[in-house]
Amino acid sequence: MKNILHLISSMQGSASYSIQLGHAIIEKIQEKYPDNTLEEVNLVETEIPHLTPTVLRTFFIPEDQLTQDDTKSIALSNEFVNQLLTADIIVIGAPLYNFTIHSSLKAWIDHITRAGITFGYGENGPVGKVNGKKVYVAMSSGGIFSEGPGKANDFVVPYLKSFLGFLGMTDLTAFRAEGLKVPGVKETAMQKAIDSIVID
Repeated sequence: MKNILHLISSMQGSASYSIQLGHAIIEKIQEKYPDNTLEEVNLVETEIPHLTPTVLRTFFIPEDQLTQDDTKSIALSNEFVNQLLTADIIVIGAPLYNFTIHSSLKAWIDHITRAGITFGYGENGPVGKVNGKKVYVAMSSGGIFSEGPGKANDFVVPYLKSFLGFLGMTDLTAFRAEGLKVPGVKETAMQKAIDSIVID
């Protein structure tokens, strides 16, 4: 059985291209792995709070020393970490906003970055602990950022690849629905993105 986790970080609701692309990726995954479970988390609707000093402090307190208030503070982070560790395949919807990811996705990343749980340090430096996962990124953008002059301004795929790799998720594939606002490109951009999906 494959456990699939779908993270949504679009503000566009049913009109979202990244959500449509994410669902197309999931359909392909489910075709390959009929025996599966799917958990979908809308990070925007969840309104994830940014980390505060109070929450961050709880990350470094042994579990048996947490107070009742500490337990409440760390509950959301623990939930996200458990969802991540339970998943075999993670599909991340990541529209490009102002050259980078939506703040809700960044907040999720902050909550799952837990020393001793999702990463640690060895004699040779950082060691990712979230191993054996397959990550698919469903990226959407009005312009073209995979090549040409826009490539230097893509802080979505390079960032996710780098940071998730830091946590141990080094097997990452990105599919792009790009040029969605570019005349002569936008007409076929979504179908081209869907046709590019290959599940390995």
